Amino acid sequence: MYDFAVVGVGPAGARFARRAAERGYDVVAFESGELGKPLACSGHVSLDVWEFVPDEYHDDLFQNEIRGARFHLGGADSPSHPFYKQDAISNAIDRVQLDKVLADAARDAGADVREQHTVTGVTEHRDSVDLTVRGPEETFDVSAKMVAGSDGPQSRVREALGLPEPDEFLHGALAFDPEPDHEDFVDVHLTVPEFFAWRIPRGEGGVEYGLAAAPGEDVPGRFDDLVADYGVDVEHRCSGVIPIGPPDTVTSRRGFLLGDAAGQTKPFTGGGIRYGMAAADAAARELDPDRPGTLAGYERAWREELGRDITLGHLVRSGYSMPEPIQRAGMKLFSGEIAVHMDQPTSLFSLDQLRAMLK
Repeated sequence: MYDFAVVGVGPAGARFARRAAERGYDVVAFESGELGKPLACSGHVSLDVWEFVPDEYHDDLFQNEIRGARFHLGGADSPSHPFYKQDAISNAIDRVQLDKVLADAARDAGADVREQHTVTGVTEHRDSVDLTVRGPEETFDVSAKMVAGSDGPQSRVREALGLPEPDEFLHGALAFDPEPDHEDFVDVHLTVPEFFAWRIPRGEGGVEYGLAAAPGEDVPGRFDDLVADYGVDVEHRCSGVIPIGPPDTVTSRRGFLLGDAAGQTKPFTGGGIRYGMAAADAAARELDPDRPGTLAGYERAWREELGRDITLGHLVRSGYSMPEPIQRAGMKLFSGEIAVHMDQPTSLFSLDQLRAMLK
């Protein structure tokens, strides 16, 4: 019997598998397809991501340095409000390769990571969890003391454990213009109801275009309008579901959720790479597979670390739907040099940000 079975080997699942294995636990992790595919997530990340990646992989992942953002209330040619730092504020990275690197780090730590293995059933017992796994050649059963559901926004583990869904789901779309672009500003368009559209230069990786919207909106049509406005031809179109707002609980008797499955994302961008890996670290610190009571410690720890930023993130997002005069006034107030961390809305109220506004 394994100590932990991990379902889904994206950033959160791979990070937990690595950290739990480093603590001496026997860990098996299953990914239903090829690691990192299909792509359904932006490659624009805060600099904090490098804290979770072995140093030797930096050059393999890095694509471009981002120093700021231009916010628009209209299309590509509309006036913009720049927000920037003198130094890098974020990076564009190879998002597919990130999953592979993090999975390799988990393997190096001793975790048994298996691609092309789909978990088709999860049954929770008092002292263990049984998983039914369909592999490339056969279907078999696996038992573990605890199961980690890191299998995305439409989590099968979450459903099997009877845990509640995140508060809402957005529909996101991505595509790429292969023309290299090393510009150090992203563009953000507050033209999508309740969310936004974006353009991210990714160095030799081309340019990423994307948007997200609430269910019921014509996401494909709005996306076509976005790229037509920029006058580009895009390729590698993909789409996915973005969970917003964690439910009241992400733990059961012998199971727990991580990352998108738990709604551990930024409400104001939908990004969840850093939040999911931070929650994975909290799980590895707190959990003892022989003591199911430690699940309460994980629940408490990740909320203490991320809860305030998630709450303030909802407030930031509410600004996307304000009347245009209020939006313009807010952008005028904050535009210019900033001292805000892109993963931490609480930094809006820091002394560094106050100094930046006064300057």
